[in-house]
Amino acid sequence: MRIPSWHVWRTIFYLIPAIAIYTIVLGTASLLSSVFDRRGYVAHGCARVWSWLILATTGVSVDVRGLDALERGRTYVFVSNHQSIYDIPVVFSSLPFQLRIIAKESLGQFPFLGWHLRRTGHLLVDRRNPDRASILRRWRALVGQGLSLVVFPEGTRSADGRVGLFKAGSVLLAIEAELPIVPVSVDGTRHVMRKGELTTRPGHATLIVHAPIDTRGLSPADARPLAARLRSIVAAGQLGTGPNQ
Repeated sequence: MRIPSWHVWRTIFYLIPAIAIYTIVLGTASLLSSVFDRRGYVAHGCARVWSWLILATTGVSVDVRGLDALERGRTYVFVSNHQSIYDIPVVFSSLPFQLRIIAKESLGQFPFLGWHLRRTGHLLVDRRNPDRASILRRWRALVGQGLSLVVFPEGTRSADGRVGLFKAGSVLLAIEAELPIVPVSVDGTRHVMRKGELTTRPGHATLIVHAPIDTRGLSPADARPLAARLRSIVAAGQLGTGPNQ
């Protein structure tokens, strides 16, 4: 019988219990804060602390580049590739903006995590039957509160690290809301936790923030070529040839 590796034991007996505690404690704090902070600003602070703790406990360091291209306090749509579930802690701990994500509806069923997502302005979407009009309406309400959105337009995590096709529908929100899109390249997280595996490993991740792209004057017909352009920028950043290198 094959003996499980040290990484497996570490994940099961150390990381999972630690992350469960972080999720329960900070998830409870987030829910309590939503009673008096309906915009979710305090809850977002809890999410950033939760993200930092997960990365620190796992042993993941993050190198962030390109933040000087952004204007603090402005509302953006961040478009990122998706390598691992560790992408979210990396993004939340690294970007100094009030962030909300578009997540699949089923995540809302998880205790604490799902309750946090539902109570603090994140957009939970039924991918089998998405209601774009409802999503856009809720997104415009968030924009009015100065909140930025994080989108993973591949729709799923990459198994080999290569950036998949970006779905055009993922950028329609930004075009219709006339908000600048910020391409973001995340690299290294797939080595921390591979798709389909429970095991985690210490590692190093890089997050490259590219220059914002103005969407004013664009129409829904521009969504497909814009999605292809965004994919090209994000993929180039993974190879170390992005504009902010």
